[in-house]
Amino acid sequence: MKFIRIVLWIFILVQFSGCIQDNGTKTIRLAHGLDVNHSVHRAMVKMGEDLDSISGGKIHVEIYPNQQLGTEREILELIQLGSLDMTKVSVATLENFAPKTSILGLPYLFESREHAFNVLDGPIGQALLDNSEEFRLKGLGYYDAGFRSFYAEKKPVNTPEDLKGLKIRVMESVTAVDMVKSLGGSPTPISWGELYTSLQQGVVDGAENNLPSFYLSRHYEVCPYYSLDEHTFSPDVLIVGTLFWDKLTAQEKEWVQEAVKRSLKHQRKLWALSEAEALEEVQKAGVKISYPDKKPFIQMTKEMYSTYENDEELNKMIQQIKSLAN
Repeated sequence: MKFIRIVLWIFILVQFSGCIQDNGTKTIRLAHGLDVNHSVHRAMVKMGEDLDSISGGKIHVEIYPNQQLGTEREILELIQLGSLDMTKVSVATLENFAPKTSILGLPYLFESREHAFNVLDGPIGQALLDNSEEFRLKGLGYYDAGFRSFYAEKKPVNTPEDLKGLKIRVMESVTAVDMVKSLGGSPTPISWGELYTSLQQGVVDGAENNLPSFYLSRHYEVCPYYSLDEHTFSPDVLIVGTLFWDKLTAQEKEWVQEAVKRSLKHQRKLWALSEAEALEEVQKAGVKISYPDKKPFIQMTKEMYSTYENDEELNKMIQQIKSLAN
């Protein structure tokens, strides 16, 4: 599998070298791992349409969805190399490249969606976006990815004790791994594209994600229990490579930023609709939805915050986030 990935990367390097076409237009090569029906993909399509209109056809967006060009981590590596230009990535994956963003994966950091976007759209959110630039990744903004919750094959996760003995798929994230460990589960990193089969074959007993992803991935077919413990609000980050960004003129950067602004606003509206649709559809399919008491989960994950006590900058940032709660 690794050899195949290397061959693919070489192919991409050859095929996609250079972003300027013969007619003088510039192409943004955007890859991500989501389904084409996902609100983020639909918002990216709108971004491309808006950018084409705003730029008078001078900048074009090519989108490669469904992990066509690799996992989130592999796509970020290609962007760092300059072989791709843009992606959406979960902050859980981004923390492996820009470590300070790991605080956004802390459980129960945000009390509500309003609280989260009050932070993300403000100075703290911008500071975390800026932090990724030294790693050749420029954050452009945050898409709504909702709250993540546990789902399982054999029983609901209504208390931390229910996680004991369960292998839970997590993203490739130290923070996500630590969270499941602190709750008594056995964290198992598996790529998103391999998760359905892993659930089906019993490689893992469950996973954690937001409702629309649970629905669009059809994981409800093998996991009939979804527990809305809402342990993390893990936004998706729209990333552009600095190698590409630095090639744009000031005017072109303004065009991109305007299209991104419209895309973020559009996606957040779509997300609210997709959450309601997902909840309705999985219940129709027979999924049992539960609403656990969050207090035991909060209590058992408090220890994770202590790891930041010696980091003055991040500890201060966490306290500021907490102070902005509604």
